[in-house]
Amino acid sequence: MNMFVWSGMQESLLVFGAALPVYLIVAVGPVLRRTGALTPDMDRGVMNMAVHLFFPCLILDKLLGAEVLRNVGVVAESMAVGFFLILAATLLCWFFGPLLGLKKGSGRRTFAVAGGLQNYGYIAIPLVAYLFPGNNSMAVLFVHNLGVEFAMWTIGLMLLSGSPKPSPKVFLKGPIIAVVVGLCLVLSGGDRYVPDVISRAMSMLGACAVPISLLLVGTVMYDLFGKLEFDWKVGLGGVVVRLGLLTAMFLCVAKYLPMSLELQQVLVVQAALPSAMFPIVLSRHYGGRTDVAITVVISTTLVSLVTMPIAISLGKAWLGI
Repeated sequence: MNMFVWSGMQESLLVFGAALPVYLIVAVGPVLRRTGALTPDMDRGVMNMAVHLFFPCLILDKLLGAEVLRNVGVVAESMAVGFFLILAATLLCWFFGPLLGLKKGSGRRTFAVAGGLQNYGYIAIPLVAYLFPGNNSMAVLFVHNLGVEFAMWTIGLMLLSGSPKPSPKVFLKGPIIAVVVGLCLVLSGGDRYVPDVISRAMSMLGACAVPISLLLVGTVMYDLFGKLEFDWKVGLGGVVVRLGLLTAMFLCVAKYLPMSLELQQVLVVQAALPSAMFPIVLSRHYGGRTDVAITVVISTTLVSLVTMPIAISLGKAWLGI
């Protein structure tokens, strides 16, 4: 028993060591904002560069040459699991909302989207890269995330805006296009003919994607912190659902549904993640309760510093990966 406990502590420390640089980079964001090195006027340009240049290059760098993606079944299951887990998570948060006193028009829809969508990119990418080295798991992560993106821009958008028909234009984004192009090249074998000089250039540009985005996350949190009345009931509810119930659900799916090893590895990380930042932006633009989204994001992000290493280490042990 003591050996098992010690092994679990070592694994948790390993995961914490992998996550710590992520949070350190986020912590640099407020410093840049405070000193004026990264002003609010610069945010849109930097974000557009990250979304439409750095992330597409990162995605293509990891997808091209990934042998696991030549299996159509792995591609289909990764996208399907990404989509339907977000659907199930959003529904669970929707039904949990009234227990926190949230009703339609007073934050229930925003809580459903904010609680149901994990930080599937900015935090997941460095963790998967560190815990499961090699391109296969990272490639499956991006295909899984394509399913998440479709869920966010359909279910999430319809729920927040109240419109049953999202515009097709929302799918014309750099990361989505990059995944589609990358999959077409891999499945057709065309990735074998991409010149090495282009691959190296994409690798160099792609390396900028996560650090730049994490810095922006830090600046956003700095701008918002202290500008809202923190609802502890909503914050606690977000932690219970996102870092408790949904963590268990994700791990059960990884354990009991047939899937590739790479997708299991991706889900172990996804299960432990805090809420995504993007619902804050969505709630601002589509009539949601921004204060609810901010409360859920801040509370789950802070608590995940403690719970994420434990959840990932326990998940890896339970799944035997």
